[in-house]
Amino acid sequence: MNPAVSSTNATISSRVAQLQTRPDCIRNICILAHVDHGKTTLSDGLLSSNGIISSKLSGKVRYLDSRPDEQERGITMKSSGVSLLFNVMQRVKCPSGNANEFETKTNEYLINLIDSPGHVDFSSEVSTASRLCDGGLVLVDVVEGVCTQTHTVLRQAWTDKVKPILVLNKIDRLITELKMTPSEAYTQLNQILEQVNAVLGSFYSEALMKDATKKYEAKAALGDNFDIDVGIDDATCDTDQVDAPDMDDSDIYFSPEKGNVIFASSLDGWAFRVSQFAQMYAAKLGVKESMLNKVIWGDFYLDSKAKKVIGRKKLCGRLLKPLFVQFVLDNIWAVYHAVIISHDREKIEKIVKTINVTILPRDLRSKDLKALAQNIMTQWLPLSKAVLLAVVQHIPSPAVAQADRLPQILYPDDATSAAAHLQTDTPSSGLSTPIQKLTTSMEQLQFATDREVLDKAVYACNASTDAPVVVYISKMFSVSRNSLPKLGKQSSIDPDTMLLRRQEIIRKSRALDREKAIAGIDDASLGLNNTMDKPTIFQLNSSHASSTNDSFSHLENDEVLVGFARIYSGTIRVGQTLNVLGPKYNPLFTDTNNSAYYSTATVERLFLMMGRDFEDLDCVPAGNVFGILGLQDHVLKNATVSSTLACPSMAGVKTDIKPIVRVALEPVDPTQMKQLVHGLDMLNRADPCVEVILESTGENVIVCAGELHLERCLRDLRERFSRIQIQASPPIVPFRETLSIFPRIVQQSVSIQPEDTVQAPSTLFNTESSMPLPIGTVMQETKNKMCGLKLRAVPLPPIVRDFLAKSVGRVQIIDAMKDAQKRGEALQEFELELKASMDHAIKEGDGVVSKVDWNQILQGIVCFGPKGIGSNILSCTAQTYSMNKWNQTSFKKDYGELKLDQTESTPTEWTSKNARTAEFENSFVSGFQLSAASGPLCAEPMSGVCFVIEDVQFMTASEQDEVTRHATLPGQILAMMRQAMKQSFLQWSPRLMLAMYSCNLQTPTDILGKVYGVLNRRHGRILSEDLKEGTPFFEIMSDMPVVESFGFTDELRTRTSGAASPQLMFTGFQVLDQDPFWVPTTDEELEDLGEKADRDNLAKKYMDAVRKRKGMFTEKKVVEHAEKQKTLKNK
Repeated sequence: MNPAVSSTNATISSRVAQLQTRPDCIRNICILAHVDHGKTTLSDGLLSSNGIISSKLSGKVRYLDSRPDEQERGITMKSSGVSLLFNVMQRVKCPSGNANEFETKTNEYLINLIDSPGHVDFSSEVSTASRLCDGGLVLVDVVEGVCTQTHTVLRQAWTDKVKPILVLNKIDRLITELKMTPSEAYTQLNQILEQVNAVLGSFYSEALMKDATKKYEAKAALGDNFDIDVGIDDATCDTDQVDAPDMDDSDIYFSPEKGNVIFASSLDGWAFRVSQFAQMYAAKLGVKESMLNKVIWGDFYLDSKAKKVIGRKKLCGRLLKPLFVQFVLDNIWAVYHAVIISHDREKIEKIVKTINVTILPRDLRSKDLKALAQNIMTQWLPLSKAVLLAVVQHIPSPAVAQADRLPQILYPDDATSAAAHLQTDTPSSGLSTPIQKLTTSMEQLQFATDREVLDKAVYACNASTDAPVVVYISKMFSVSRNSLPKLGKQSSIDPDTMLLRRQEIIRKSRALDREKAIAGIDDASLGLNNTMDKPTIFQLNSSHASSTNDSFSHLENDEVLVGFARIYSGTIRVGQTLNVLGPKYNPLFTDTNNSAYYSTATVERLFLMMGRDFEDLDCVPAGNVFGILGLQDHVLKNATVSSTLACPSMAGVKTDIKPIVRVALEPVDPTQMKQLVHGLDMLNRADPCVEVILESTGENVIVCAGELHLERCLRDLRERFSRIQIQASPPIVPFRETLSIFPRIVQQSVSIQPEDTVQAPSTLFNTESSMPLPIGTVMQETKNKMCGLKLRAVPLPPIVRDFLAKSVGRVQIIDAMKDAQKRGEALQEFELELKASMDHAIKEGDGVVSKVDWNQILQGIVCFGPKGIGSNILSCTAQTYSMNKWNQTSFKKDYGELKLDQTESTPTEWTSKNARTAEFENSFVSGFQLSAASGPLCAEPMSGVCFVIEDVQFMTASEQDEVTRHATLPGQILAMMRQAMKQSFLQWSPRLMLAMYSCNLQTPTDILGKVYGVLNRRHGRILSEDLKEGTPFFEIMSDMPVVESFGFTDELRTRTSGAASPQLMFTGFQVLDQDPFWVPTTDEELEDLGEKADRDNLAKKYMDAVRKRKGMFTEKKVVEHAEKQKTLKNK
């Protein structure tokens, strides 16, 4: 099989249009890897095979990195797509039937390639790429090995059922940098292969255990038909029998003899699989190619005397080389040694003649030895041939892949039943379940019919005109309108002139922007500085409102959002009107419930994406990846586009990266706020990870994944979306306020002391008892003395706090459930897990406050906070005052809506007596939510605190006072609740929780000290340090506060001269075990630290910084001793 170069009789666009109608000839793949492992360089090598870029520029031009900041930093920041053509020539028997006659048959394939970022800040881009593809090239640097993002992309591929091919890249570094021998290199490659397979094995074990748990729960749900007391051996045997077909995991691992492992050097332009060398040596050794392919990798050796291949057991102490070393690595090492290390021209000529490649005499005389080695290796083992042939052979076509992947995407809660439905042609679980939300039986029947037709079309990748159109938009990306092809002038792509044409378009686009700027705005009247680097960023005065509007209209028309899409069934055409379904769209609901989650849009244009260029298409059949224009006002981040409303929503991709860095934005010129708002809207739609928030204070805030992501977002706003000067606040990092199990030992700062901290004798509670109140217990009254509250704050154990923090989404889902039965089951399961975590904490004794009735507290939970879903608890254990419990609140809402006549079967808490005492419940809950969202230390959200209402008393009032009570008391109760929570919180020793990054980096041994120095200055903590076997690199794992991370990467690269590059990933919040109010008290502490010890109390430093940012009072004195005499020196 030999790959062919692009045909001279047809252009790429016309050939692509023909191949798009043949799903069996289409392969959709993405490139996944850790940062700097060679993804974009590999893309360049594949692009050069189609003539899109020159082979000499491969690895240098980084064609798919079209952003200026991508070229400057040398890393990919966005996913980019390109369509490639690949010809495969095969020898087949002639139709005449003669066994000795063969003919050559050429099959052409369309490869839709998506290059994705490797930096952790842009992990969301990886998720958008993998959802569109059926297979992936997973690159691993053979020097660095398996890194953190390698784990991430492998899990993403596993989750999305993307079939991976492993590419062991940068093998040339083993020769030129590490100076390894072929045997040492083989050991290194084998170890990396084992590490990658171990990662896949962990995923398989996890899925197996999860599946076994589901089956056990399904059996347990059968009730009497399931014997709980069945013996373990019997149950195990039964499970094994049931799961026997699913136990085979041989297909998930990488193995060179299977052909799913590629050995490559993307920068030098060569790659191979073991099958290529098996083909080379089969005739020489007189062995079948298939047999040699099985033994060329592994512990197999050639016994030259016996002329047979033997295993390790038959070595008998002989020092033989493995076949992979002898047949493969020795030859590659010989080329590099002859060309680069020794530069033996005679040996080079001999090698060139042996491997039958053509090298010009001038190339042999060249002083650029690296280029000579690349020239030889590229001709001998071309990169594109090995990679694209592996893609064609091992990545399934859309027709095959969609049948395996789509059940999980369409029915994530019941993918197994959907897959079984595909095999048996019986109604799937999603169809057999009664559709309660549809009003009539006819609607249910029509819905079931439409869903059945849609499922069959999607699973079969049906591109006929009768098939429903189903398209998934993974993301929206911004392009300049000038970079799109002109309407009515659909031009073909000439591979030889594509690069020149792209440069000409960019030059004309920039010239046109300058002309528009000059024509639209008078520079002299506006006072623009002619030396500005960015002439499109205008500084407007308030008197030029009309010019501002003209600039804004130009801004709206310049940048457009194109959808990055894949079509799963049907054929989409220009001018077609389709339904755009949002992530919350549910086809089981009526139009009234779904009206906010879908809209209709008309397809304006369809594009074939060629990296930085686009070509117009009239239609796109099923199985293809393409660009779509016309959905800018309908799609936020991702969406599903379909011709039928029976289609479930496929939107809402999950990522492990959570935005954490917040920045407030405002225009330098206040009159340009409209441009800023428009730019933020464009950014919110185009970036799959960023969050754009309009605060209650009116501030426009963006939340980004990290410092690098923040820089990219600000640059996009300033140069593309808003095109104005924007002032950004310093990065805002969130904190949390929590409690330790220790009581307060010092008096808090005056700056945070609540009013009325000294409790006055209560007129509503019996305070004559001499027994002291427990720590964290306060008694508070309203201003008018009409209501009294006894409240206690208790720190939650860390295990329970972490459980609640991880269950935020779960609590939100339970609150939104409308099915009473499912809600009851979910509530019961959640409460059991919450109690189990509490029992475990009590058993371990980890951070548990003694003499607290936790069972009573858990049974009296009213709500969680802040916002009803946080890790704080409000519980009511009062005997004289009842409140609606959290597990009954949802029932109350449905009860009130569905049952208007409440004279019969009314719950206990709805009686008139309790209704009178619970009428102010919303005030208590609102006060709790407000205080939980703004703690007393620095107005940051609380975490891990339980507030228990132990008693509530009301003063009896006359009928006349009752009216006044209803008018004023709710607000006073809210204020009393907040005040009581603040006082009870401060009776304990408070702590700050810091947002933390995990930091992973690899560094040479000689600069290890410099790395530690930078980490220590940033208050980082070393978790592990291991020397990677076979390399001079240390792998360091540490954690670091997010607040200390800004500028860390630049400082580390500066100190280490670029030898160390960290990967920072948000891991959650950690308690800083330091009291922010601690001050030295002993003579020794005063002598060592002084009176304030500000320099050593990090908690106080962080607390004061946040208070200062929020405009709150701090105790920092501008002048310490105003009366002290100053002595000034006369100079």
